[in-house]
Amino acid sequence: MRIHFIIHESFEAPGAYEAWAKNRGNSVTYSRVYEGEPLPESPNGIDFLIVMGGPQSPATTLDECPHFDAAAEKSLISKSVSAGCAVIGVCLGSQLIGEALGGRFEHSPEKEIGKFPIHLTQDGLANDKFSHFGVSLDVGHWHNDMPGLTPEAKIIAYSEGCPRQIIEYSNLVYGFQCHMEFNREVIELLIASSDPSLEKLAHHKFVQQPGALRANDYSDMNEKLFVFLDKLSEAYKSA
Repeated sequence: MRIHFIIHESFEAPGAYEAWAKNRGNSVTYSRVYEGEPLPESPNGIDFLIVMGGPQSPATTLDECPHFDAAAEKSLISKSVSAGCAVIGVCLGSQLIGEALGGRFEHSPEKEIGKFPIHLTQDGLANDKFSHFGVSLDVGHWHNDMPGLTPEAKIIAYSEGCPRQIIEYSNLVYGFQCHMEFNREVIELLIASSDPSLEKLAHHKFVQQPGALRANDYSDMNEKLFVFLDKLSEAYKSA
């Protein structure tokens, strides 16, 4: 399959998503917009579109961040959904999917940085793509906002700090506010980009400091993500 990543910043690396794409022998292409690489003109030639996170929000303007064109990304997402592509958004990417489909992003009740459990809803427990997650699963987080909902959207999972952690917009379109792609390399990039600001956030209930972030084991959630992506691939091929 042909998988295209939109990457907004060098420290918001695709991690386990990229590892899965390459390990399964897929063709992988990129729009590293922070390096000036263009977005695809259309979804032609794309099977999976994966939109990564970033410190921006869907409301960030080109004046505020010249390399981030929210309107252009939402347009590509909308076209990709209409073309029948599988589309996954992570953090900012999930918020952009919601916006592209008519759901306004919102601020999350809590800032979450670290590894904390998410809990599956009844819709999540009934969804075969997430049957291997169990009732709850410890996953990575690094966010302030959360994706908007459309009338058709189903909340798959929530956390104590955020009511919208995984959203199903359709059978092939998912938003992950959580970061199941985290591995040690990605965490080091994020810590390097955030020090010393993490120290100033220590009073938040769901914010871990660098030592704890480095000590977390991210391998189990990575494996759970790989199984989800395999299931989504099968759903795409059979659509």
